Amino acid sequence: MKAKLELNFYKYQGTGNDFILFDNRSNFFPKEDTSLVAFLCDRRFGIGADGLILLENHESSDFKMVYYNSDGNQSTMCGNGGRCIVAFAKNLNIIDSETNFMAVDGIHHASIEGTIVKLQMIDVSDIQSREKYSFLNTGSPHHVQLVSDLDNLEVQLEGAKIRYGIYGKEGSNVNFVSQLNDDTFSIRTYERGVEGETLSCGTGVTAVALAMFQNQKTKSNQIKVVTKGGELRVNFSSKGSVYNNVQLIGDASLVFKGSISC
Repeated sequence: MKAKLELNFYKYQGTGNDFILFDNRSNFFPKEDTSLVAFLCDRRFGIGADGLILLENHESSDFKMVYYNSDGNQSTMCGNGGRCIVAFAKNLNIIDSETNFMAVDGIHHASIEGTIVKLQMIDVSDIQSREKYSFLNTGSPHHVQLVSDLDNLEVQLEGAKIRYGIYGKEGSNVNFVSQLNDDTFSIRTYERGVEGETLSCGTGVTAVALAMFQNQKTKSNQIKVVTKGGELRVNFSSKGSVYNNVQLIGDASLVFKGSISC
């Protein structure tokens, strides 16, 4: 009979994008057990979350971030998850107000003041602009599409059509966008791996800000993006089609902590 695991966890959220976090510096977590990750993320039978994050030791930075989608599989970069793990590291007294940490897409610099985390994202130099949408990678792949009636859009249906229909098995996250004013946009995001709409997506918010600037929908390099879970800001520098000093800024906070037997 398989012995039960007793796992101590923390639950964090960033604009409604929620994550289970483990301090895995002792390497206790069974990282290849995708069914365990999926169970923990299940909102009825487990803890419930959009994803699961391990904080681990790293030889040349403050810590390493290992991210799993709620389907149990390791995935590409998660911006809100990145902001949450910074808040978690602060809570564990691993960092003070600034940090450099390793993620799947490389080293990220971040700072934290109160519950506001400012996370530097990767540089972006390839934004593919099509007639009706843009595609770019901000640590994860993103489809960005302006729509006329965002509030009433069937994101689950339309997002899945695009995620599988255009991008196949590997898929892409899909962001539907409405412009509110010169420097503010509202978005709804279908996330691959979750296979549904989430309240917020950090890499998606970043992708929308850069795509809207690239397509001359805004002249500002300080953009507000309203998600269903709250407001995030994206600041960046640009030279031609190259974007650097990209920063994702917003709240990240502890929801609760506990233990679970599984």
